Amino acid sequence: MKANQNPKANRHILLLTYGVVVLFVGLAAYFGYFLTVKSENVINNSYNARLDSFADRVVRGEIRSSDGRVLASTEVDRDGNETRVYPYDSLFAHVVGYSTNGKTGLEALSNFYLLTSHVNLVEQVVNELSTVKNQGDNVVSTLDVDLQKTAYDALGKRNGAVVVMEPDTGKILAMVSKPDYNPNTLNADWNSLVAAENTSGQLLNRATQGLYPPGSTFKMVTALEYMRENPENYKDYTFDCDGVYENGDYAIKCYHETAHGHQNLEQAFANSCNGAFANLGLQLDLNGLKNTADQLLFNSELALPIAYSKSSYTMGGGADTWQILQTSIGQGQTQITPIHNAMITAAIANGGTLMKPYLIDHVENAGGDVIKKFMPQSNGNLMTAAESSNLTEFMRDVVTEGTGSALRTDAYTVAGKTGSAEFDKNKETHAWFVGFAPAEQPKVVVSVIVEEGGSGGQAAAPVARAVFDRYFSK
Repeated sequence: MKANQNPKANRHILLLTYGVVVLFVGLAAYFGYFLTVKSENVINNSYNARLDSFADRVVRGEIRSSDGRVLASTEVDRDGNETRVYPYDSLFAHVVGYSTNGKTGLEALSNFYLLTSHVNLVEQVVNELSTVKNQGDNVVSTLDVDLQKTAYDALGKRNGAVVVMEPDTGKILAMVSKPDYNPNTLNADWNSLVAAENTSGQLLNRATQGLYPPGSTFKMVTALEYMRENPENYKDYTFDCDGVYENGDYAIKCYHETAHGHQNLEQAFANSCNGAFANLGLQLDLNGLKNTADQLLFNSELALPIAYSKSSYTMGGGADTWQILQTSIGQGQTQITPIHNAMITAAIANGGTLMKPYLIDHVENAGGDVIKKFMPQSNGNLMTAAESSNLTEFMRDVVTEGTGSALRTDAYTVAGKTGSAEFDKNKETHAWFVGFAPAEQPKVVVSVIVEEGGSGGQAAAPVARAVFDRYFSK
């Protein structure tokens, strides 16, 4: 008797089998991906309460600077009580962070590594049998103590932020935010720091979370869009500045109503001529400007390893004249963080390619053996190499002929942009400077904001000058 053959049923069974095999292979592939790529992020998530239970068996490791100086360590007394100690007090307050009352900065970012121990197996076994905690791994950061101290001292008693990074790697070398706090006395100071009547915001990391109008630093974006719309003749643009640009009922003033006279685009950029850039904005495709802003990561998630605020750009097609005039010079509703401004500047310095900013160089065990090494990663191209070269030329003129004269020196060359951002008519403007050096072969990027500092060239540029001087003296 012949077996009953049903080709259609067999085909369905075969397809089902293939489907199950594909799902199984996909599940296995994702499981492998999760273990190798995603697992540490999940374990180190701030919502993972079980991670802190590692502290029952491991003494939290050290956080160190790039040259091995201790930025955070755990002291254990005779009774086994542990105290987290920060040798530099408030110097690294925001970037290193704290590990009590929650975790911030590097303390949060590297929590998993600090509570993981890779001491040798024999020592681990002996410690387990003796109920002695193992020593956690140490995190060696990208931070440079000398640059951090220079930036901190240069900012002085003024509020604001400084970010220093390498454009070709993304390494963050320094990150300062003021006002600050002392992490060594955080528990005692906590109630006053979080009190409703405290409006100083000492716990806010202004470098990554502070949102400010970009002021004239946004002219890098406006100029880039004009170049894109007029690639063959953008150098033909001219404007006659008498200190106040009037359009209908609206008036845009240059800083202190300075009359810049006859300006081409490069001169207007160097002198930070508000009138020229307001006039320029009226000639732009507003949707194109919005697309360029979005390409430069406004309204986007940033590839940052620590807490940050998202920069915003809201103007699109159909905007009214006043909004266009204001937005084109970096006012209006546009807001940006100092780290984001540093990232845009780093992309210009790096031929258009943005490298992902990072803070951890490597993780090593208590014996000094490297457990994990972090390498530079590209975040994609924000502009073409030709566009970055053109902007670099413009930014070089800012220093040699324009508002960035505080950066003129024979020791190295600087390309940059100053800014004075109005945020309250009854208060002084915020002062900005972003730039890199050497201009021809960039090694370091600096982003500075001084709250209510006034002129970017007079208040923020000297802070950057101090950082550049220190960097190139090392």
